[in-house]
Amino acid sequence: MAHMTNPLATPEQLYQRRSYGSLPTELQDVILFATQCLTQAAGILLQLPQSTTAQANVILARYWLVEPFMSHEFSDVSAAAIYLIAKVGPSPRSPRDVSNVFAYLMSRSSSFFRSPSSPPPVNDPSSYYLSDAAYQAIHERVLATEARILYALSFNTHVSLPHPLAITYLQAMDFLGVRKETISRRVVEYLNTALLSPQMLYLTSQPNALAVAAIYNAAKDLGTKMPECEWWEVFDVDREELGFLVVGMRSVEGWVKKMREDVPRMKEGMITRNDIENELRRRGLSVWNGYGNAMMDMEAEVARRMDERVSEA
Repeated sequence: MAHMTNPLATPEQLYQRRSYGSLPTELQDVILFATQCLTQAAGILLQLPQSTTAQANVILARYWLVEPFMSHEFSDVSAAAIYLIAKVGPSPRSPRDVSNVFAYLMSRSSSFFRSPSSPPPVNDPSSYYLSDAAYQAIHERVLATEARILYALSFNTHVSLPHPLAITYLQAMDFLGVRKETISRRVVEYLNTALLSPQMLYLTSQPNALAVAAIYNAAKDLGTKMPECEWWEVFDVDREELGFLVVGMRSVEGWVKKMREDVPRMKEGMITRNDIENELRRRGLSVWNGYGNAMMDMEAEVARRMDERVSEA
């Protein structure tokens, strides 16, 4: 059964992520959300199966659970994750293809993350054309980031997705006999949306629990009659966990709307590390490689005191 389960985040890891120096929690959530959306868009342009893109997003979240957000450019982490997962899967993509797609998505010609009220971008091929030197630079950064991801995750890139389990559970409960396409589509929508949750649902719950929660939400939305017994226990999910996941999946849409209102930069293009640094300066904060100035100030103070002792001696 090991191939049907995932390594889950520990409470210590979740706490550590929330206490990364001076990087506020809401900015951490913005970075994760924007980069996972970027990965999804890249997967579509690369014509990758959704399973590959979803696995890349899970790997990306696992990586940032143990590494500082600001240690690499966000688009490089996305490119490295999708390149890595595609390479070990049935649909590998060349480094040139990956580089071209991300160059386009990050260019001013891309419609990615543009506000609906803003005019559509003008297609300017020169904005995403990659010379040999530019391609080589991107390729080297992606390979370096890929190596860092593998090291941080101890080369464990296994990801079990809940999507196949959800279809199996629907068949077991005979939900596919009625409104087959409608309910299965709705279940998949919930599972894909859960990838973007700031609660990192894929890192805190096993695939069977995610599948059951998605089925519960989909059936409730469509008014499908559910078994009167506690059917989720058949799939090894308790009521408390089910309730948490149901609320977590339903809250993503509202959270995204509020986030886009609170963070103006999210309305126009992919957020970058420079954008986050500018936002921190606007708030009177600063960050270096994901750690706050407190650590640097402490080191500077220690060095100053040592210099004073040396001069006194």
